[in-house]
Amino acid sequence: MIKISESDYIIILKHAESCLPEEACGLIAGEIKGDEKLIRKVYLLTNTDHSNEHFSLDPKEQLAAVKDMRAEGLVPLGNWHSHPESPSRPSEEDKRLAFDSKASYLILSLMDRNSPVLNSFKISGDTAENEGLVIEKTEKE
Repeated sequence: MIKISESDYIIILKHAESCLPEEACGLIAGEIKGDEKLIRKVYLLTNTDHSNEHFSLDPKEQLAAVKDMRAEGLVPLGNWHSHPESPSRPSEEDKRLAFDSKASYLILSLMDRNSPVLNSFKISGDTAENEGLVIEKTEKE
C-alpha cells in the first residue's frame, strides 16, 4: 500500500492538467514503514518527449530531484505520470520501460476530466499489479 496526502495529490493533478494535452511526469519520495510507503514529497518534472502518449523525465531535473531527496533524508519511491486520454493503468510501453520492480508507478488518468483517477502499480516484466493507493485528507492548521 502507498499513501499520498490530499495536498500532494492536488499538486500532481494541477500540474497534469496544466500540461494537457501532453503527459505530465515526475518523481515521488518519502519513507517506508513496514508494508506501507508514505509519500512525503512529489517532484514535477518536464516531459522531454512533449507527447500525449509517452514521457521521458528531464535528466537534469531528475538528478536535482534525487539530490534533494538525499538532502531531505527521503527514499526514492518511484515515479508518476498522467494519461490524458486513457485509463489509469500501465500501457504496454509503461510496462516495457518499468526497470525497477520495487518502485511504485503512479498513473493519473484525465480521460474523464470531471473524475480524475489515480492508481499505483508494481510492475515486473509484463505484469502490473495495483498496489493500493490511499489519498489521505490533509489536516487544516
